[in-house]
Amino acid sequence: MSGDAELLNFIYQNSQMGVDTIRQLIGVVEDKDLKEHLKTQFQGYEEFHQAAKELLNEHGYDEKGLGIVEKARTYFMINLQTMTDPSASHIASMLITGSSMGIVEAIQKYRQYEDADPKIRDLMDKLRKFEEYNMEKLKDFL
Repeated sequence: MSGDAELLNFIYQNSQMGVDTIRQLIGVVEDKDLKEHLKTQFQGYEEFHQAAKELLNEHGYDEKGLGIVEKARTYFMINLQTMTDPSASHIASMLITGSSMGIVEAIQKYRQYEDADPKIRDLMDKLRKFEEYNMEKLKDFL
């Protein structure tokens, strides 16, 4: 698989994780302000997911979404963690942890694929900035 395809699939999977996680959490969150932030975040991840899919198709690559095991693991972990503490603070903390891991991976991928198509690298950089912005906003709920 080419570097372009690998970087695009990373963006695709990262944004899919964001969409799936936020969709699940919106149903759990009771804090009105946090729920509104999550809806905005959800929309952003959907846009990245669609943009990555379009670029993958433009370049003739197949989308490699998250596997069923990864989806199930994430779903159950969110249920377990929100069952024990559904507070806005705890949910914000969970999201900050996930975004931190996503940002670190994004930086690594960005550096790993320096020769990737500039359009793809730009999308990767925008996703990283989006996650950094969301982390800052989530700190308000801690």
